[in-house]
Amino acid sequence: MTNSISTQRYFSLSNKQQQAFEERSKHWNELKQQENIKPNNINISNLNLVLKFGEKSKPLSIVVDSEFLKKTPLQLANEVFYKNEVSEFLVCKINGKLTDMNDTFSEILNNQESNNNNIEFFTFESVEGKEVFWHSTAHILGCALEQKFGSSLKLCDGPPLVSKEASQVLNGGFFYEGFLENNERITTEQLEELEKFMQQVVKEKHSFQKIHITKELAREIFKYNQFKLDIIEKIPSGEPITMYKCGNLVDLCRGPHIPNTSMIKAVKLTKLSGAYWKGDEKSPLLQRVYGISFPKAKQLEDWQTLIEEALKRDHRLIAKKQDLFFFHEYSPGTPFFLPHGTRLFNKLVEFIRKEYRKRGYDEVITPQMFQKELWETSGHWQHYKDDMFTVIEGTQHKEETIGIKPMNCPAHCLMFDSKIRSYRELPVRLADFSPLHRNEPRGSLTGLTRVRRFHQDDSHIFCTHDQVKSEIENCLQFVKFVYSEIFGFNLRFNLSTRPEKFVGDIEMWDKAEQSLKECLDGYNWKLNEGDGAFYGPKIDIQIEDSLQRFHQCATIQLDFQLPRRFNLKYQSQNDQLITPVIIHRAILGSIERFIALLTEHLSGRWPFWLNPRQCFICPVSAENASLVDYCKEVKDQIFKTAEERGVFSNYFIDVDLSDKTMKKKIRDAQVLQYNFILVLGEKEMQEKTVSVRKRDGTLVGTMKIDALLSMWEELLRTYQ
Repeated sequence: MTNSISTQRYFSLSNKQQQAFEERSKHWNELKQQENIKPNNINISNLNLVLKFGEKSKPLSIVVDSEFLKKTPLQLANEVFYKNEVSEFLVCKINGKLTDMNDTFSEILNNQESNNNNIEFFTFESVEGKEVFWHSTAHILGCALEQKFGSSLKLCDGPPLVSKEASQVLNGGFFYEGFLENNERITTEQLEELEKFMQQVVKEKHSFQKIHITKELAREIFKYNQFKLDIIEKIPSGEPITMYKCGNLVDLCRGPHIPNTSMIKAVKLTKLSGAYWKGDEKSPLLQRVYGISFPKAKQLEDWQTLIEEALKRDHRLIAKKQDLFFFHEYSPGTPFFLPHGTRLFNKLVEFIRKEYRKRGYDEVITPQMFQKELWETSGHWQHYKDDMFTVIEGTQHKEETIGIKPMNCPAHCLMFDSKIRSYRELPVRLADFSPLHRNEPRGSLTGLTRVRRFHQDDSHIFCTHDQVKSEIENCLQFVKFVYSEIFGFNLRFNLSTRPEKFVGDIEMWDKAEQSLKECLDGYNWKLNEGDGAFYGPKIDIQIEDSLQRFHQCATIQLDFQLPRRFNLKYQSQNDQLITPVIIHRAILGSIERFIALLTEHLSGRWPFWLNPRQCFICPVSAENASLVDYCKEVKDQIFKTAEERGVFSNYFIDVDLSDKTMKKKIRDAQVLQYNFILVLGEKEMQEKTVSVRKRDGTLVGTMKIDALLSMWEELLRTYQ
């Protein structure tokens, strides 16, 4: 009942919507005429410009006259850069603000007092270029949706999907979502028709035109669409509101956009999905159309090839083939790790544990549930409550709210504070593999990459300010060892510094940031100015997988606030009580998510040291009882000899004595990605040897058990 009441207001004007489209266009035409005669307020007679593109930089001294004010940044670029370069320009940034290249300098300089301007131009190869290109294509999709469904459709939101990494396109693109009345559905068969509408708009070479409007006028123009009214109401008072027109679509939008639609040379609508308006289950269920577009047709072909490979590598598909894990509707977002998946999980944990012992970490176990007061002390209750699972404990006379922990840091603070600490004990490095729970929306749950229950190789380092630099250096070396040396990923580091709102004094921040910069010397890193958390600067580490996708896994975060919230102290050399610094540090991050990324990176072809299926043994003939016995004997002998050699690695060995043909057994073993396949016949039985081949079919040869184990031990030692 609640849902029907809350959604009714979105649908009440549908029978007037066609008329509203016409009124919308009429408003646009009238406003455009008024804008053309609007006087400017320019008080600058001379202008110093620096035009930039990539490494190129061109300073200009401009006399601001009526002819110049009619020019646009795009026209100016044509006078400075090569024509083939300018043809790929999509958007410009003027004094750090993204701006339409079709804006006249009369619009740009209006009310501006400074006569110095930097204009930087961007192509599709940049993050800025992709964002604007895909945003513009979303508007073309909106135009096609209105053309197809007319007055039965109410458009909602149409953003670009952009990664911070310019080279990443696999998960990029755009979508537009809308509500269709009378339970009408967009079908996959209609995507091709929508593409044709879009291609027609592209072919007609429509420019993206912009006008500024007031909040009151915006309400009047979009009164037929409650979704747009919701957006308008959330715009802060005094903030400028703009509308853009492309083809027949007039849409509320902050922009900017590409110069015209003909720059889009390839477009593909990829999928459909449903989503509640603003993620609220009490709001209407919208239909969302996703797509991708490119300025060159060849780029779409390359993207489709990459997508096909990504689908083959999907960790959910590989997990099903290899019996690693599954999910069940009775426990959404919580993986069930099967025996082979558990082997893989435990191997990763054992690997990190081994490194902890080398690097001076102490592993601890902390509770799962805490009273609300702990989360209020840490600040999570105020800022993170909606993402936590809570339990009400008690009787009708007294109830207490219990929060299931979404992170370990408050528990580690209690542990640090459990006794008086001396400066001689610092740094204290606490590591924890306890399961964590976060109340992720059901619609966002995706395999192992987005779950509700997960484990982190989580650690908190309590140290003095003077120890920060050396501890950060150790953390970075740890990250490099794991990702580069063991797993072979390329790494990128981002340093995020003090934001506008922060805790602590500036001198402390400056010193910490300088230490982090010095630690990053020699690494591939970039600065994200002002993007740090309010409680401390941080280093985010991204890995590049075999499909050129970037993922953030590891993070190193300084925290000046949490020690103060918990009033943590240590006794200094002068017997003063000093507040320590906390370093939040995760290497693999969520182990579940890392398994997903590693599965897709390796396409399920696990290295020997990590593989839950290391060796497969089968006889030439399962009907030969002696060979069957010899297969069992070889397996037992491997374990016995390994123990005698002091190797307690619990090799994962399977013996297939079924009546399948030998060829079928070998093929099945290769599909399941066993590293080694031992085929045993009369010759091997007589000589007490094994015939060894790799999963790619390469014959290693005939070996004694000791020689086989020597090879395996070297693979374990070198993490191969």
